[in-house]
Amino acid sequence: MDSSTVEKAYASSRDRYAEAGIDVEAALRSLRTISLSLPCWQADDVRGFERRDEPVKTSGIQPTGNYPGKPRHLGELRQDLAKAFSLIPGSHRLNLHAIYGEFGGRPVERNEIEPGHFKSWIAWAKQEKLKLDFNATCFAHPKADSGFTLSSRDKTVRKYWVEHVRCCRKIASFFGHEQKNPCLHNLWIPDGSKDAPVDRWTHRALLKESLDEIFKVEYSSSTMKDSFESKLFGIGSESYVVGSHEFYLGYAAHKRKMVCLDLGHFHPTESIADKISAVLPFFDELVLHLSRPVRWDSDHVVILNEELKSVAEEIIRGGALGRVHLALDFFDASMNRVGALVLGARATLKAFLLALLQPLDRLMELEVGGNHFGRLALSEESKDLPSGAVWDYYCLTADVPPANAWIREIEAYEKTVLSNREAARK
Repeated sequence: MDSSTVEKAYASSRDRYAEAGIDVEAALRSLRTISLSLPCWQADDVRGFERRDEPVKTSGIQPTGNYPGKPRHLGELRQDLAKAFSLIPGSHRLNLHAIYGEFGGRPVERNEIEPGHFKSWIAWAKQEKLKLDFNATCFAHPKADSGFTLSSRDKTVRKYWVEHVRCCRKIASFFGHEQKNPCLHNLWIPDGSKDAPVDRWTHRALLKESLDEIFKVEYSSSTMKDSFESKLFGIGSESYVVGSHEFYLGYAAHKRKMVCLDLGHFHPTESIADKISAVLPFFDELVLHLSRPVRWDSDHVVILNEELKSVAEEIIRGGALGRVHLALDFFDASMNRVGALVLGARATLKAFLLALLQPLDRLMELEVGGNHFGRLALSEESKDLPSGAVWDYYCLTADVPPANAWIREIEAYEKTVLSNREAARK
């Protein structure tokens, strides 16, 4: 699709939207302010680079598939990430886990990692014009094998993980200082039990004790911000999760930290969109992990489905765009990993574009007036407006491929880069 075709289609669609009382240019200005944090772990199946010669333990994380072309070292990982970012319109961020440091091929214990292990990421991010976020990695480790980390009854295990999270918060603050923009540090732990425990109290008391110890060290919000990610259940924690939604909601409110709501971490009938207006009256900011559960929290690649559209609508309708941090969280080793990153990011941006292109003022007017039929009818008719032409124009102005041209770019990258890696392995 050439640029003149895209521009003509856009001009026509802009007029259609104007007839409906919608300012497309204003919508695009808002869309350009949205910054997504992409998960580096999608690019290599949550493997990391701390112990490349050892089998990866799961401890609550279970990537599936073995698609060819997985990066073998940091250079290839960054090559794949740069390719993904080049196909996503807008200015975005990279979300790192602690296992993605540059450890020089030597084993480094997680409670000994330092900012120096991640300096090369800062240099790379500056080169790519990206900002960085960070996560403690409290899984896939021998000291997580019992199913408990920060809430373990074993004091030495708890101490190890407290030290690890302290290291991670220090690294996050280092990132924020270097990039002159706050680095978000998110904490998720796999703690829980497969079957119903007799004592639910002790582990939660121990988790609170560990967190209190961690947060004795405070950092400026200008360099880093903390969030807690809850879960309803997980692998090995089907019956009991120590860090439940209610636990972290209470602790975050107590400490004036952020909660992280993951689209796959609640009951399938719960709406994350509905939770946004329930949480934000009591918190300054909120973190969302955008994922796609299929029957359970299986972290499928994000697509433009109803739940994602509902989340975007709720944020836009509540004027909360500047208070919600958007991060993608999925890992699928059964397909082209780079393509999955691009697909998920573009789907998310499309969801927000659709939300920005709704006739919100008129819908609110109908609702306040009690005209429920008019509200529903207008909402349905709005779905037929030509948003695709607006999206293509947005991509064109951001110098990334519009429509499905990006798919051909991924296919070409697979032929010229990923297939050569697989051949080298053999």
